[in-house]
Amino acid sequence: MKSLIPSLSLIILCLVILRVHGDVGTAMSYDPPYLPTRCKGYDLDQFPEGGYFIAASDGLWDNGAACGRRYRVRCISGPKRPCREATIFVEVVDFCRSNVCSATMTLSNKAFNAISRYPDAKINVEYTQ
Repeated sequence: MKSLIPSLSLIILCLVILRVHGDVGTAMSYDPPYLPTRCKGYDLDQFPEGGYFIAASDGLWDNGAACGRRYRVRCISGPKRPCREATIFVEVVDFCRSNVCSATMTLSNKAFNAISRYPDAKINVEYTQ
């Protein structure tokens, strides 16, 4: 029993460390129309149920391989304390061109409103695939 407690403590510590590990980037929202997308054009079935999706920047796009990838995203900071206490799951459906996109990811309005109080803010996010 005495050897079980340190082992369990180590397992719990590892799970906590893995849970908080993620990449840090920026996010903004983008408005409709959401079609066509670079992933599946005009196909409405590409959008996940719930409406939580993103357009990925160059850093995430991976020459189109990002289509369909899912990320866990949470707001960590921004101007005027925009963060809501929420973690969401989003899916990549589009590419955000660098001349338009000044963030790591642009979220659908619904997804962005779930994690930020201010729809026009540029926020800092933590994300993991």
